[in-house]
Amino acid sequence: MRLTRAGEYAVRCVLYLASKGVGIICSRKQIAAEMDIPDQFLGKIAQQLARSGFLEIIQGAKGGLKLAVAPEDITLLDVVEAVIGEIFLNDCVIRPESCQRSQACTVHLVWEKARSQLRDTLQEATFASLLTDDSCVIPLDRVGNNS
Repeated sequence: MRLTRAGEYAVRCVLYLASKGVGIICSRKQIAAEMDIPDQFLGKIAQQLARSGFLEIIQGAKGGLKLAVAPEDITLLDVVEAVIGEIFLNDCVIRPESCQRSQACTVHLVWEKARSQLRDTLQEATFASLLTDDSCVIPLDRVGNNS
């Protein structure tokens, strides 16, 4: 599994909004500029995240995006799967009927275990914990500034 740009940008967007707090409206341009997300791409990602209930899109001159769920209630798994769909490493894990050997294949069990471990790790990482984690790959000094 490779995290797509859409998944990466969705994580950046939610991390930025989480740093501001639930209900705080941030302009799309501000988020795009500070988190290095192409503005048009951010619009598409925001729609997917809004459909999943993680953020709200506010229209109008003072509009923008705002987090709709507390950062401690949103996980990396939630956001990634909202944008790219269910995470899996091999088709046979998610659709056993696609592989005639899935019942007898020893590799199938390895794929299942790896998928389960990845999902568990992403499920444990809430956006609240990411904001307090010094090892975060997104520079929090950029995220935390109120521009």
